[in-house]
Amino acid sequence: MTTGAQTPTYPARPRRSRLRTLLPLGIAAWLVLEIWLLTMVAGASSGLVVFLVLVAGFILGSVVIKRAGRRAFRKLSEALQQQQSGVMPAAARPNSEGNGLMMLGGLLLMIPGLVSDAVGLLLLLPPVQKAVSRSAERTFERKLREADPGTLGGAFQQARMHRPDGKVVQGEVIRDEPGDTPQGPRPPLTH
Repeated sequence: MTTGAQTPTYPARPRRSRLRTLLPLGIAAWLVLEIWLLTMVAGASSGLVVFLVLVAGFILGSVVIKRAGRRAFRKLSEALQQQQSGVMPAAARPNSEGNGLMMLGGLLLMIPGLVSDAVGLLLLLPPVQKAVSRSAERTFERKLREADPGTLGGAFQQARMHRPDGKVVQGEVIRDEPGDTPQGPRPPLTH
């Protein structure tokens, strides 16, 4: 009769998502590409030109971020003033100006490198901003539809429930299990 210690069994680890697997590799490839491009430009011209390009990108990026931030703050203060006066704020409509994408473009301009500068400049163009925002919105909506109950996506769907009179009702759906005793009617929600 042999008695030995049993090896504990652990549940299988869930698979890593494709994004978590490929993101470090993508960042490393991007850094190598940026350094290679900067050395190619420095070899074709001079180190001073590369330095001036990097400084110009940083200054342009900071100006873009400052301008987009001021515009966002101005729109927020206008919306708050309109809300206090009882008028439906115009900021409740989708923002077609793309302040977030302008800030991202400015941030990419501030990051040293030629590829990030090119992508940052592209994000400053209104047609590119519209295409990126439409694509991001479709992806977000698709991910919400695919979300399992009990996940963040399910919670977001739950938070968007409205009553017919326009009031937002926060709560959760509790399904009765077979064998549960039925409860009487609940009192109406009031605020």
